[in-house]
Amino acid sequence: MSNQQYLTLDRTNDKMPIIGFGCWKVEENVEETVYTAIKNGYRLIDGAAVYENEVGVGKGINRAISEGIVKREDLFVVSKLWNTYHNKAHVRAAMDRTLKDLNLDYVDLYIIHFPVPCQYVDPKEQYPGPWTIDGKMKIEKSPMHELWAEMEKLVDAGLARNIGISNFNCQIIMDLLTYAKYKPATLQIELHPYLQQRELVKWVKEQGLQVTAYSSFGPSSYVKLTKDAKTVTPLFEHDMIKSIADKHKKTPAQVLLRWAIDQEIAVIPKSMSSDRMKSNIDVFDFKLDEKDHADIKKLDENLRFNSLFAYGIPVPLFN
Repeated sequence: MSNQQYLTLDRTNDKMPIIGFGCWKVEENVEETVYTAIKNGYRLIDGAAVYENEVGVGKGINRAISEGIVKREDLFVVSKLWNTYHNKAHVRAAMDRTLKDLNLDYVDLYIIHFPVPCQYVDPKEQYPGPWTIDGKMKIEKSPMHELWAEMEKLVDAGLARNIGISNFNCQIIMDLLTYAKYKPATLQIELHPYLQQRELVKWVKEQGLQVTAYSSFGPSSYVKLTKDAKTVTPLFEHDMIKSIADKHKKTPAQVLLRWAIDQEIAVIPKSMSSDRMKSNIDVFDFKLDEKDHADIKKLDENLRFNSLFAYGIPVPLFN
């Protein structure tokens, strides 16, 4: 088990902070929230075009830089390519739009958000584009090998230091590795005690990719989206998680984050509260013991909250 604060990425040897600030669902006071996160010690900022807040995220980052709290090179900024820009004709324009919105010259990591090539929609009509058109998800003929070649061009152009993937399963990663000039630096997946994905994590690490967990707190972000999130015991309230937290004199949130970090998996919790931001990043002065890990292992139910079915799209992406 590790107490390191960074994961080293293949190819560039860039040091990616093992705990970052996630920008999903940061909808109000975006600039202030991101600025506060950086002030509270976060150095990885995990964003995406589809979060529809990159302008505010960029303002928060640039404010922190202009005030001398950090230099640009102290930060590890992440963004993600949305589904409607998978065609080789649109990847560079999507990257340019993200950099313009963030008001940055480059990102440290640019990720394909989903392995789902949705039909292109002109950003002048809607940005970012929708999952569905007229109620149906329309697949565009934009194969992954063509998309990945365009992602590699972003590296060569100095716009993205590293490129990665999110929500990919083993089969598509295996295919990608057969032709990638630059293999993905990271895989970002839903991962928490109810969905531990141990075999996928082990295999991906063996291929030289680092893993980032999203939704570390399990159902809490999905209560309005899925039935399962409403019916399952919230991890913050689970007796086992609470007892481990009491044992270590930590919060349930800190236990959930430490559980992933102990496995050398990065985490990107979001909080709008400065106090909780500080608490979430304060996880380097303890480790879970073998019994804690054995107990948490028993919570695995293969329970996924971020499925396309949650958004009314009947596509079994992870099957």
